[in-house]
Amino acid sequence: MSLALEEQKPAAENRGGRPAWKEKPHPLMQGAKAVALALTVLMVAVPFWVVIATSFAPGDQITQSGGWALWPERWTFDSYDKVLSNEVTTHALLVSIGITVVGTLFSLACTVFLAYALARPGVVGGKPMMLIILFTFLFPPGIIPSYLVVYSLGLVDTYWSLFLPVLVNVFNLVVVRGFFQGIPEELYEAARLDGAGEVRTLFTIVLPLSKAVIAVVGLFYAVGYWNDFFRGLMYLNDTSMYPLQTVLRGYVTQGDGLNSEFSSEGGVAQAPQSMKMALVLIATVPILCVYPFIQRYFTKGVLTGAIKS
Repeated sequence: MSLALEEQKPAAENRGGRPAWKEKPHPLMQGAKAVALALTVLMVAVPFWVVIATSFAPGDQITQSGGWALWPERWTFDSYDKVLSNEVTTHALLVSIGITVVGTLFSLACTVFLAYALARPGVVGGKPMMLIILFTFLFPPGIIPSYLVVYSLGLVDTYWSLFLPVLVNVFNLVVVRGFFQGIPEELYEAARLDGAGEVRTLFTIVLPLSKAVIAVVGLFYAVGYWNDFFRGLMYLNDTSMYPLQTVLRGYVTQGDGLNSEFSSEGGVAQAPQSMKMALVLIATVPILCVYPFIQRYFTKGVLTGAIKS
């Protein structure tokens, strides 16, 4: 072992003392990385641009080009006007906003309280409770048992069914618990010496130091609630209660018209492609706008909470 270290030492000295993984890559490797990065960006950017262009393109251009447009001949907001003036989509949009806001607040509160309790040493039943929680993470219940539980609690056809079954995510709980455990124990002791109880310590000491992990976990919850369509299909029989993503699924994947499945009068008109793309953009942009404000917390919030040294 010592001989191998001696052989590696001159090589490191030739690199100016830098380890191998900090070496400047070969120009060919840099070029390959640039090409791979450019292709990856194009694979994401081009479909997204097609959705944007199609949503603003006139109907005759979309029909002539086979349902898609790379650049609108004439920019028009007709699709957005029709989508946003439709009662089904506007109500679904309000439902999604409400479920996202209320569900995220409830989930954050439950996650923070539970993570703080499990992070403190000496809590009675803390380790068995953590093992039970991790067991549900490794062996999640199936769809039928989940539905039977929700049905037996009388939550079917209520908005509670859209967020109560997934109120606490185990991964987020582990991240927040790890972050709390990383706070120096001296701070807890100083708070106790000043006469602070556990609740006051949580709100005055722990939470102000945990803005990063709370922001990131809150974003995880918000994205999950906003993008979820399956619980709407499974737990809601009344289509007028559908959230936006469930309505979007009907429009895009099944080709339902704006006045067919979700209207009591019924209809045969198919949703034009531009209206489908407009609805896709409306369902994507709000949650996309949140990322730039949370992105700076990602490294500190997730890694500090997930890695224990």
